[in-house]
Amino acid sequence: MAASVEAAGAGNSAPGAGDSAPGGGSAAVRLPRSPPLKVLAEQLRRDAEGGPGAWRLSRAATGRGPLELVTVWMQGTVVAAGGGEARLRDPSGAFSVRGLERVPRGRPCLVPGKYVMVMGVVQVCRPEPCLQAVKMTDLSDNPIHESMWELEVEDLHRNIP
Repeated sequence: MAASVEAAGAGNSAPGAGDSAPGGGSAAVRLPRSPPLKVLAEQLRRDAEGGPGAWRLSRAATGRGPLELVTVWMQGTVVAAGGGEARLRDPSGAFSVRGLERVPRGRPCLVPGKYVMVMGVVQVCRPEPCLQAVKMTDLSDNPIHESMWELEVEDLHRNIP
């Protein structure tokens, strides 16, 4: 199955989102052509500008232009979950995810204490970031994911022109 089918109604404003599928049914949201940007909750709280469908991550402090935030990749520990929503915590702080009832998850991972990856569309950045989920994966089986996450994000942002 193609990786472009993830969550119906994820609020993605990418061209083609919400188009009808062949045969008249409604299509799942199509992911943008660019890969999701790895970010920490604090980066969204501190540096995000704009609004839904037009978020940018300011990099003025480093003398570089902003990055478009179409889809983001975040990782964190599940703090609470229920009703299609979850609250997670990464090394920099808390963030929320909604729309989880519509995303593929593989093994059950909406359990407090599980370490997960969430790909999603930014809805709100302050006071606490909130994503509309597109994909969620349990990463709990390998502790290296959690221990390296902050360094991965830092390395990525250091090397994006």
